[in-house]
Amino acid sequence: MIERSRAPDLRGFERIVFFTGAGVSRESGIPTYRGRGGIWERFDYREVACQRAFARDPEKVWDWHDERRAEALACEPNLAHRLIAEVQREMPATEVVTQNIDGLHQRGGAERVIELHGSLWRVRCDREGIVKEDFSHPFQPRRCKCGDWWRPDVVWFEDPLDHETIRRAWTAIENCDCLVSIGTSANVYPAAELPLVAMRVGAVTIEVNPEDTPLSGLYAHCLRGPATEMMRRLWPES
Repeated sequence: MIERSRAPDLRGFERIVFFTGAGVSRESGIPTYRGRGGIWERFDYREVACQRAFARDPEKVWDWHDERRAEALACEPNLAHRLIAEVQREMPATEVVTQNIDGLHQRGGAERVIELHGSLWRVRCDREGIVKEDFSHPFQPRRCKCGDWWRPDVVWFEDPLDHETIRRAWTAIENCDCLVSIGTSANVYPAAELPLVAMRVGAVTIEVNPEDTPLSGLYAHCLRGPATEMMRRLWPES
């Protein structure tokens, strides 16, 4: 195991990017998608999380997403979410780039959040070209006024990432002086490649994760432990 735990105080930087994955929400009670006990051990994405499944049985897919909405609503942002928001307030150039769709960063107070994989709380109608935010549970109505189904505005398996979203994330990371990766598996592409951008531009890179990932050896600092505890190290009380 790689253990380089003497990470710097984040107050020494100006343009921080937090790059977050499912691990940052684990302590809030949201199950991870990959790994031991993750959602994909219990469900087959081909039945509930791809465009083909939606075309075949939209009600089934919507039922599954409403379960995910219920899980998220039953959870509260944890200290890691709140500390990230505090960093943003004190250091206005801070950005959050997340693979999560649970909305906990925003509920924790973060304002500038680039959601690579979309959001459980947005829906879209591809026929009308409409995207709207909706926090109802269960989601109703499931059809747009045009008659087409509202589609959860998330990136499913086999979907490409939105070009504008990935451009914004790339630009934020390319201009950062410190990247803090929290709770990412480094197995989901193309998102997993983004920390490499920070490494190429010479930013200080910090990985926070309970265990090693495929990219651990490339980070300048690796912190092994829960997101909340490690964020306390990175952002000690002043």
